[in-house]
Amino acid sequence: MKHLIRKCTKCGRYTLKERCPACNSETIDPHPPRFSPEDKYVSYRIKALYLEKKHREDSGGATNPS
Repeated sequence: MKHLIRKCTKCGRYTLKERCPACNSETIDPHPPRFSPEDKYVSYRIKALYLEKKHREDSGGATNPS
């Protein structure tokens, strides 16, 4: 069964729509994927989370004073 509720990526509000009615940004499915001990794609998800975290740290980190 598909999850109906979605969460805004910017303001954090919950909605049933693909775009947030408050700020018009994209919404995501807030539910985690089902766990399976035989998951073939876990290494790809871990790498994706690591790269996303690294990207956020690089883009939101200290600014260059020059």
